[in-house]
Amino acid sequence: MGKTSLYDETLIRRISGKDVAAFKELVERYQTSIYSTCLSLIGDYHQAEEAAQDTFFQIYRTAGSFRGESKVSTWIYRIAVNRSLNLIRKNTRSRWVRSLSLGWRDEIKDVQIFQGSSPEEPEKQLEEKEKRRFIESALASLPDKQRVAFVLSKYENLTSREISEILGTSVNSVDARIHRAKRSLQKRVLAVLKKNSEEP
Repeated sequence: MGKTSLYDETLIRRISGKDVAAFKELVERYQTSIYSTCLSLIGDYHQAEEAAQDTFFQIYRTAGSFRGESKVSTWIYRIAVNRSLNLIRKNTRSRWVRSLSLGWRDEIKDVQIFQGSSPEEPEKQLEEKEKRRFIESALASLPDKQRVAFVLSKYENLTSREISEILGTSVNSVDARIHRAKRSLQKRVLAVLKKNSEEP
């Protein structure tokens, strides 16, 4: 076990004893990545902040239940994913809008549809806003399991093994979910491109 994991476990033990300083340090260590995960899954700034706060509240409240069967980071991500999905299910109006801060990073490259195009060929590319719109729609339509696996892999850069530990499933299952998510996104991107090319 690495030094980071050992130190995280030390913080969790202290938090289980209601050590506020330890809790503050854990929040500082993970708040950026956890908020990013929640925002990637939910797509709404305020709801992502709520989910992140709920995540850390649950960590503080249940630190004593951590048994060390997984890394602390895995346990924290698992809580964040569950809190995010619960919030999405609770608020049916959440449709993955207003997620521009993500910048969508390399999602076009990941889907492998726009490779080969260049800025000098605008007729072969959709405008940035159009890209965001149909990608948001496509991501929102993915089943929860596929969306979570895809987000943790492509936006949080976690390995399939790390994701499998977070989700409590096999590495093969994670890889299959990511693959199916990519296939679904590819189909939707191609459909939009085809429609765009057919418009006068």
